[in-house]
Amino acid sequence: MRANGPVQTKPMLNRALIDQYRCAEDTAEYCLSGELSEDSGYFAFGPGTICHGQCASGYRRPYPTPPLYDAVEDVKTVGSTVWLPFDPTKVVHNLRFERYVSNNSYQRSRLVSVGVVRTAYYTLRPLLPVPVRKYFQRVYLRGWDRRPFPNWPVDLSVEKILERFLVLSIKAKGLDEVPFIWYWPEGAQSCALMTHDVETTAGRDFCATLMDIDDEFGVKASFQIVPEERYKVAEDFLRSIRERGFEILVQDLNHDGYLYSDWHEFLRRAKLINQYGREYTARGFRAGVMYRNQEWYSELDFSYDMSVPNVAHLDPQPGGCCTVFPYFIGDMLELPVTTTQDYTLFHILRQSDISHWKRQARLILERHGLISFIVHPDYIMGRAHLQLYRDLLAYLSSLRAEENVWIPLPGEADSWWRARSRMALVSEAGRWHIEGPQKERARIAYARVENDRVMYRLGTKS
Repeated sequence: MRANGPVQTKPMLNRALIDQYRCAEDTAEYCLSGELSEDSGYFAFGPGTICHGQCASGYRRPYPTPPLYDAVEDVKTVGSTVWLPFDPTKVVHNLRFERYVSNNSYQRSRLVSVGVVRTAYYTLRPLLPVPVRKYFQRVYLRGWDRRPFPNWPVDLSVEKILERFLVLSIKAKGLDEVPFIWYWPEGAQSCALMTHDVETTAGRDFCATLMDIDDEFGVKASFQIVPEERYKVAEDFLRSIRERGFEILVQDLNHDGYLYSDWHEFLRRAKLINQYGREYTARGFRAGVMYRNQEWYSELDFSYDMSVPNVAHLDPQPGGCCTVFPYFIGDMLELPVTTTQDYTLFHILRQSDISHWKRQARLILERHGLISFIVHPDYIMGRAHLQLYRDLLAYLSSLRAEENVWIPLPGEADSWWRARSRMALVSEAGRWHIEGPQKERARIAYARVENDRVMYRLGTKS
C-alpha cells in the first residue's frame, strides 16, 4: 500500500547533485513525497529529459517513447525543501551505470543478439576482408538512427536532470546564486582527451609516427595496448611511449570479445589483466570493442576505466552512460567516451570531414564536459584519414587556445577529478574558500537561474 503523507527525509537524495557540483551540503534539501513504485520504467522530468527508475506517482513505460509521464507535475516546495516523487541519485545512477538496459526488453533482445553475433563475428573475422566486415557491421546496426534514447549524437540526460534539480533548490531557498567548485583546473572551460587503441601489428608499428603527429600539435595521448595474441609487446616499445611523455593503458586481454561473457572466465582474465597493468605501470583500462559490465569493475585493479560510451547506438553493445562528465564506479573513475570512434566515423557513417566530431565537441563544450576521442593508429595510415586526424588535432588546438579547453593525459584527468572529489567548499567570515588536495588549481564558480536555466560565472582563486 502507498504511504499516506510524506516519507521521511533520505540523506542520500541530494548526493548526486552535491558530488557533481561540489557545492555546500545544505545547497539542496530533498524529501520523497511518497512510497516509490515497485516497478521501474521510463518517465520524463521536464521537456526533453528522460529518466529511468522508480517513481511514487504517475506511470512508467517499458520503452522511452511518448507518452511519458512527466514527474515535474508532482514536485512541490515546502519552505526551503523540495518534495520529490523519485530519488534523483538513484535515477542518475541508473543512467550512468546503464541499468536501464537490463530493464528494457528491446535492449535485452539486443544483448542476446550481441552474444550470438559476437561468436560468429570473432570466429570469422580473420577470414573477412575489410569491405565485407563493414557491410556486416552496417547490416547489424541498421535502424540505429531511429532509437529515441539515449539521445544522438550526445546524450546529456544526467546533466539536464542535475541542472533541473539545482534550479529547484535555488528557487526553494530564494538564492541569487550558488557557489561550487568548478569542474576543471585553472578555470578551464572543458577537458579533451585523445586516446589511441592499438589493435594490430601494423598499428603498433605506426605508433611512433602517430606520436610525432601528436607532438606537432602539442597533444599528448594514451596508447591502449592489447597484452596477448594480437602482436608482440616488447619492453622497448612500451619504453618509447613513456619516454616521450605519452601514457600506456591496458586494452582488454586478447581483444576477442569474450571478456565479460562469463563470470568465472572474467575473474581468470581480470587476474591476468591486473598483472599486465602492474607490468606496464598502467593506471587505466579499456575493454575491447567497448564491451563492459560496470557491476564487475571491482575486480579490475585500475584507477580509471575508459570503456563506457556516452551513447552506444553504433557500438555492438547497446546502452550508454548518458553523461559527459567523469563519474565513480565504486573506487574506479570512469572517463566516458563521448565522441564517435574513428572507424565508425569513416566506415559506418562514411564521413569525409570532421564536422560530426566538431558538432559533438561543441555540444559537450556548451556543458563544460569531457570531450574524449578514440583514434586507432590501425585506421588512419591512409593519406585521407591521416589528414582528417590532423584536422581534428588542429581543431582541438584551436579550442585550447581560443576557448581554454584543457588537453591532459587521461591519467592527469583522473588525478584531477579524484582530487576535486575530495575538495570541500567552506565559508569563513562570509567568504568562500576551497579546502582539499590540489586546491591551488581549483576555482570557485557560481550558478544562477535565468529563464529556468542554469548559468555559470567563474570567480577567482580560492
